[in-house]
Amino acid sequence: MKDAIYKWLQNKPGLKHNIHYCLVHPYRTRPRWWVRNLLMPFLIKKDKGAYIARTVRRDLYPFHHFSLGKKSIIEDFATINNGMGFIKIGDNCRVGIGSVIIGQITMGDYVVTGQHCMFAGLNHNYQDIDKPMDEQGVYTLPIKIGDCVSFGANVVVLPGVTIGSHSYIAAGSVVTKSVPPYSVVSGPAAKVTFDLKKGIKIK
Repeated sequence: MKDAIYKWLQNKPGLKHNIHYCLVHPYRTRPRWWVRNLLMPFLIKKDKGAYIARTVRRDLYPFHHFSLGKKSIIEDFATINNGMGFIKIGDNCRVGIGSVIIGQITMGDYVVTGQHCMFAGLNHNYQDIDKPMDEQGVYTLPIKIGDCVSFGANVVVLPGVTIGSHSYIAAGSVVTKSVPPYSVVSGPAAKVTFDLKKGIKIK
């Protein structure tokens, strides 16, 4: 039913714009007060024993699914955002203090994150040097995390990454590529790879 409504709205851009304006603050890019406080509490799916701390920023929208498995916890000052895709967190998971989860993302069971981890299922387009990045839109790629995966503090997981079950991602790691099961990953990956102005790759 929901998919049919989305397809119908694609052919009615004016109506789609008005609905979007009613749901989303135009420049704060977060749900309006009535969506956060009056609508979404009835649409969030939490299984038995699941807990979301009061200080968690809940940028949750009715047009994408959010679910939290049994006995799973999202700790204080975290951010959960399903604006660009669904978020599904399995059973017995713990999202650490100050962590950020932006859909589309699927977490298995017994996943634990340290403090201030970032899971981003989207990234901004940036290739047009004549436009500000905010005007170039975004692209999305799903993140998939298996069962029994542990993340140290300050880990960053980028769009399109799959992390196999029973893996450990060390603190401060930047995960840019998929990880097979039973792996240990560590270290940053940042380096200059492309010159936008010249349009050339840098080896």
